[in-house]
Amino acid sequence: MANITNTAAKDRSEARAEATRGGVFFTPRVDIVETDSELTLFAEVPGVGPEDVDLRYEKGELVLHGRVRPRQQNQTMVLQEYEEGDFYRAFNISESIDASRITAECKNGLLTVHLPKAESARPRQISVRSA
Repeated sequence: MANITNTAAKDRSEARAEATRGGVFFTPRVDIVETDSELTLFAEVPGVGPEDVDLRYEKGELVLHGRVRPRQQNQTMVLQEYEEGDFYRAFNISESIDASRITAECKNGLLTVHLPKAESARPRQISVRSA
């Protein structure tokens, strides 16, 4: 079973040192659910459409980058509580994942990523016979 810890994530952070461009990146809030057959990741990415998600999995690391398109500039802002900026988060996945079967969908600001476990990582029921 995967080790999941609940930590309070910062909502906003400056770009990390390894980023190739500066600016503000937001850390999306995430839930990860585990079943016998897969890990499912749910990430809040408001303002991001499916075409604006860059999702990569390589050598046990899942990297999520969601781009938020700027709003129209010709509007007069009366109240502004929503900051614009991209989303970025990276995860080290300890389970053996079948990378060829990873799927994802993004709808209404919720990104759902299905990470199927490799057959070798799935639990196996062993039958016990009487001697």
